[in-house]
Order: sequence, then C-alpha cells, then structure tokens
Amino acid sequence: MNRKQVGIVVYEAVEVLDFCGPFEVFSLTRLNEERRREEPSPFNVFLIAEATSPVVATGGMKVVPDYDLDTCPQLDILIIPGGWGAIREMNNERLVNWIGTRSTQVGTLTSVCTGALLLGKAGLLDGKRATTHWRFLDRMQELFPRVTVERQVHFVEEGVLFTSAGISAGIDMSLRVVARYFGETVARATARHMEYPFPESDKRRINIA
Repeated sequence: MNRKQVGIVVYEAVEVLDFCGPFEVFSLTRLNEERRREEPSPFNVFLIAEATSPVVATGGMKVVPDYDLDTCPQLDILIIPGGWGAIREMNNERLVNWIGTRSTQVGTLTSVCTGALLLGKAGLLDGKRATTHWRFLDRMQELFPRVTVERQVHFVEEGVLFTSAGISAGIDMSLRVVARYFGETVARATARHMEYPFPESDKRRINIA
C-alpha cells in the first residue's frame, strides 16, 4: 500500500485536541472496514517539531515528536494545529519559513484553530478564504487583511488548503480530507467507528455568538 504521509506540527502549548483529533481520524481510517484489525490505515501519521525532545502541550500533556524540521520526510498532508502557543510561534522565523517551504511540496495543507495564524504569517492565506477559532476571527482579519475570513463555518475548503475553526473542528476538517483522498464512504465509516457525527456541511454545529 502506498500510504499517504501525514505530518502534524507540534510546539510548546499546542492545543491537545487540535493535533490529537486529526491524528485519531487519519490513523483510524481503513479502506476495508471488514478488515479493520488486519489492515493499516492508508495514512501514515506522525508528529514533527523543532526538536525531537518532548513537547508540553496545553494542560501539561507531554508528547515526543517523531521528526524534527530537518529530518521530516516528504509529506502528502501537512497539518498545523493551534493553541495559545501559536501566538508565540508566529515570531518563530525558522518554523514559519519551514511551513512556507513545505507548503509548496504537499498535496494538502491544513490548519486547525489558531494554526491558521501561522499559515497567515507564512503568507499562505493571502487572497484566500480561511477560518480559525471564533475568539481569533477579528485578530486574523486585522493581521491579514488580504484574507477573506469566514465567520459562520466550521471549516473551509479552498483548493488544496483546508482551515478549520477551533479545537474539535479539526476532526470535521480531517474527515473531509479523508473523503477527498478516499471517498465519502470511507470517511463516513471512519466517523462511525469514532462514534462522531460526519460533517454533512461546513456550517457550525453550535451557535457560539
């Protein structure tokens, strides 16, 4: 099986569900639901950070990245999660430049929550539609005036670019990415296995106004 390579960036104070939600979706995907226990996911998912030393996520969870920025292999899908640490990482020139370079080498570029701010800092959202956590919608518009900020959606599909709203919205976005690669039947089966509602549309499921 030619597995799709999915890299998820982590950093200090990254939001746990921002990266664990997509990790769960892609790692649980199966092309043949009847052989779930025998066959692997068509996605190979791993974590990337500036260094391979443990990263402390929001809430104190410690995670060990699989690769650093220099050793990360070729990717098909790049995921940039958010969290309070994303605000600090916007000033991390090395990481922002790496994201910009890698964005030209992947088939799908995604962000969860305030991870969109890192994409914006790398100049990857200019002239595009995008969204982020509802608390940061105004901030994103102020920082990146050339971006069309979508305020009433859970996720945005813009060509090869996917951005999602906050935290749990990354699961919805990831299921839509699965559908793009392997079809809606596979994506729906993944959601069912997770006992998670398949995102029928990009509209927000709850009113956060």
